[in-house]
Amino acid sequence: MKTHRFNRILTLLTVIALCGALLAAPAHAAKKIVFADMSWDSIQVHNRIMAFIIKQLGYESDFIPGGTPILIQAMIKGDVDVDMESWTQNVQDIYDRGVREGAILDLGPNYPDSWQGWLVPTFVIKGDPERGIAPMAPDLKSVFDLPKYKDLFKDPEDPSKGRFFNAIAGWAVTEINETKFKTYGLDKTYNSFVPGSDAALSGSMVADYQKGNPWFGYYWGPTWVLGKLDMTPLEEPPYDEKTWEATKGCAFPSVDVNILVHKSLPERAPDVVAILQKYETDMKLNNQFLVYMKDSGEGAEKTAEWFLKNHEDVWTQWVSDELAEKVKAALK
Repeated sequence: MKTHRFNRILTLLTVIALCGALLAAPAHAAKKIVFADMSWDSIQVHNRIMAFIIKQLGYESDFIPGGTPILIQAMIKGDVDVDMESWTQNVQDIYDRGVREGAILDLGPNYPDSWQGWLVPTFVIKGDPERGIAPMAPDLKSVFDLPKYKDLFKDPEDPSKGRFFNAIAGWAVTEINETKFKTYGLDKTYNSFVPGSDAALSGSMVADYQKGNPWFGYYWGPTWVLGKLDMTPLEEPPYDEKTWEATKGCAFPSVDVNILVHKSLPERAPDVVAILQKYETDMKLNNQFLVYMKDSGEGAEKTAEWFLKNHEDVWTQWVSDELAEKVKAALK
């Protein structure tokens, strides 16, 4: 009789424990923040700066890799919580749909002074006397000057044309560049080469720069590359909204590099959103930590810690004094 009663009590306790575990599961899930982890260095560092800070509030972080359009769509579906560096105009249609449907909340700029465009090493135009490099294309100023210099930027796989280094496979801006490329008629004299990674794109630029060879392609700032190399943007027709919508045959519009969150985050993690609303950097700060990342060989996580250790004056403006002390203690 006692054994039977004991077994019933044990069964009841087991059921209670299982129910407790099930009830606890959503609460645990609510303490995990999922970041869109695109393939460029600066966003990966920003993700881990934020992850380090909110870890002191008890949050775990996941980093989901992928291209910009895919991850913005994932945010609309609720599979991603935070995009720390949305180059909004590059995914304007998807962004507009997410905002219109109320799935995406725009918290404003991470940094307001971004840049993107087509460029060449400055020594191609002006030369570099210290390196014994004479000007190669002294009249090169705009994209419309490029056809006469196709042999200068010769494509090693197709010497009859020049080579344009496009953005990365899977990026929305890669398709934009393809449209601009054809609008300017450059497809007749140049091939558009799409690298497989940022490392391949930046590596091609650095290698040619160091050898004193010409290079022509797309890049953006802030980046460690533009922090180290002397590059000159090529002129395009001034940005015009109608032209941009029709053919992309003008300069890139000013791009908002904003912080986006899924609509559920303010309710699930109001303390995280409060930090994100204050989170702001600039081109100079980004170039600094990206140069550190490159020179030190450290990954995004260690670079984030370097930033937190060396720029207290910046990030302590985003958090409470109590949380700042917790972050500083965790860094020791």
